[in-house]
Amino acid sequence: MKRLLNTVYITSGNKYLSLDGENVVVSENHDEIGRFPLHNIQGIVTFGYSGASPALMGACAKRNIDLAFMTMNGKFLARVTGETKGNVTLRKTQYRISDNEEQSIKISRNFILGKVYNSRWVLERAIRDYPMRVDVEKLKTSSKYLQKRLNDIRKCESNASLLGIEGEAASTYFSVINELILQQKNDFIFNGRSRRPPLDAVNALLSFSYSMLAGMCASALEAVGLDSYVGFYHKDRPGRASLALDLMEEFRSVMSDRFVLTLINKRIINKSHFLMKEDGAVLLNDIGRKVFLKSWQEKKQTMIKHPFLGEKIEWGMAPYVQALLLARYLRGDLDEYPPFFWK
Repeated sequence: MKRLLNTVYITSGNKYLSLDGENVVVSENHDEIGRFPLHNIQGIVTFGYSGASPALMGACAKRNIDLAFMTMNGKFLARVTGETKGNVTLRKTQYRISDNEEQSIKISRNFILGKVYNSRWVLERAIRDYPMRVDVEKLKTSSKYLQKRLNDIRKCESNASLLGIEGEAASTYFSVINELILQQKNDFIFNGRSRRPPLDAVNALLSFSYSMLAGMCASALEAVGLDSYVGFYHKDRPGRASLALDLMEEFRSVMSDRFVLTLINKRIINKSHFLMKEDGAVLLNDIGRKVFLKSWQEKKQTMIKHPFLGEKIEWGMAPYVQALLLARYLRGDLDEYPPFFWK
């Protein structure tokens, strides 16, 4: 099992990253402000347009340390990775199945089964934990609808039909998310998803967390030898990590959405951590990103019991375990890809 090491986040764009021996050096205006040993690092994520020296990029590639470049609001720009792992047979199998809808739907169904099952679990957990603070009847109605859709997903035979079911389920789930905001209700109001750009603080947090999750899933897939850009549910599109988007469907509600709700309900994040752009976009400011990423790193290191393996792992390892299980299915070691059904 791969160890969960640290990720270094560079949250402002006027920094420069370089290599000094076996250390990453962070500089601002030619002054050193930080230094980290390479052997303690799993990845580096830099926001804005920070520069990085060719020597550092080469060292990261050699040691298989992810070096990812993001915009200030968390949109992926580029990633430096090392030599491709795995074997050509695994990737050729992935490509063949991706081009065959009859075969790929078997995997796609399980990605979406995991997504809808976990979305329903988030609602049921809220009903159980806060029966006096949420609209139980409203949440129960949505939960029952999601439960019915699970059966439809299992019978689904085409990607187009699956896309329609998933869209309806997501709409039902998001229609009651505002009920789960229990604190700071005047500052955090959710009336539905707005993506590019996010138009309120809740959407800003969701979009940022989804970007972090997508990066984790892409890294996990590449680590086990799969091509993160060739998906089964999300079809090929230049520049889009389609398989990473497939894999993250199972984790959106239980890892990202619950994390965002925790930030709000525990008052870790507040309205002072956001800025509004002239076009109406709402984004995390520098301090907000630091608060978010500190909590995100802590979330990754909390322990859970993997529902399929029955072993205790860190939350941050869950996408990696699912990537391993997907690779095992493609190799023929498993009869079916087991979704991440959180309990």
